[in-house]
Amino acid sequence: MTELSELIEGILRFRDERDWKKYHTPKNLIISLLIELGELSEHFQWKTNEEILQSIHDERIKEKIAEELADVAIYLLLLTNELGINLEEAILKKIKKNEEKYPVDKVKGRYVKYTELMEQ
Repeated sequence: MTELSELIEGILRFRDERDWKKYHTPKNLIISLLIELGELSEHFQWKTNEEILQSIHDERIKEKIAEELADVAIYLLLLTNELGINLEEAILKKIKKNEEKYPVDKVKGRYVKYTELMEQ
């Protein structure tokens, strides 16, 4: 499996070979990320969860969804690069923070909003 840093390097190489860095400002990357999320959402709009899970067995649909997910990931990685944020570190810190906010003994098997846990 490719390391995240290798993926970022490949994305940056693709961008730089085309002289597109000038367009990749944080604002533009966020807008592009939102657009791609919208395009991804179209594959799920008006469908039940069962229909979605059934449709993913069609390789053409699965490939289209995979492409949209890749676009989302690419823009996210470009944004983290432009902001100087190490995504791997950020994710690990967030998981730890969530583990503290949502202790297993209080939330296992049910959804409880963090603010409700604070009241208990």
